Amino acid sequence: MKVGGQAVIDGVLMMGKKVVVAVRKKNGNIEVQELGSVSRSSKWSKIPFVRGFFSLFYSLYFGIKAINLSAELSSDEKMKKSESFFSILFSIVLAIGLFIVLPAYLTKWLGFKNNEFIFSLVDGFIRLGVFLLYVYIISLFKDVKDVFRYHGAEHKAVHTYENGEELTVENARKYSTIHPRCGTNFVMIFLIIAILVHSVFGIFGPLNMLNRILLRILVLPVVAGIAYELLRLFDKYPSLRILAAPGLLLQRLTTAQPDDSQLEVAIVSLRHALGMFEMLDSVNLENENNSRNDKVDDQPEFLG
Repeated sequence: MKVGGQAVIDGVLMMGKKVVVAVRKKNGNIEVQELGSVSRSSKWSKIPFVRGFFSLFYSLYFGIKAINLSAELSSDEKMKKSESFFSILFSIVLAIGLFIVLPAYLTKWLGFKNNEFIFSLVDGFIRLGVFLLYVYIISLFKDVKDVFRYHGAEHKAVHTYENGEELTVENARKYSTIHPRCGTNFVMIFLIIAILVHSVFGIFGPLNMLNRILLRILVLPVVAGIAYELLRLFDKYPSLRILAAPGLLLQRLTTAQPDDSQLEVAIVSLRHALGMFEMLDSVNLENENNSRNDKVDDQPEFLG
């Protein structure tokens, strides 16, 4: 079974048989909660170029739920529904403003407005630059650095599982924080594919700014579908991963070496997602040995 996951605040979301989030609370305990499950039998999940959009939707849907829940669990403070709504709305508006509207207007300001193909190329590279600058700036914040460590822990836990080893802290330590199926790879592929797709708009001749922005929003599912298929291809055929080198390199910024405590959280989350032991409302682990003594019974999609 393919597993996926995302780093959240003081914890890790894992998606397997179940969708589970595990969070390290202030008192040192790990709390685990089940968020639901992903339908793997849907016909939409099997159609190439369409399945990518649905996989992205599930990742974003459960990711937002997990981030809100992890914020509550790690701080022991209940988040109001209105706060959650406005936080999501602000994130969407910020993303559209930073990565669609701003690059388009900067390109226009630079004078590239009469040739749609050239406009799309310049606009795309500016968008890529804005994204890299954004990642670099947020990586300087302590809270984000902690999330990046949990990101590394998530990858190490998944590597351990995919290599058929027992899910223990000792086994996970030796693995890389880099994973070819990571969402960072997806974003880099997405940004590059977007440049090519947007350049096709040139067949319609020069567009005004409103049409450019609307078209870029409307083709997001198309770009996501293509990027997802390429991500699967790079994961299936290691010889092609050289083409994903930009995303793999960027992971050196979006992941960091976790400590054993963070690895333990990722492993607990993955165990529950795989159904390796019965789900509880919360799990208390007094020390690392508790997770080490659990045996894996059997060996039987974005990674954040």
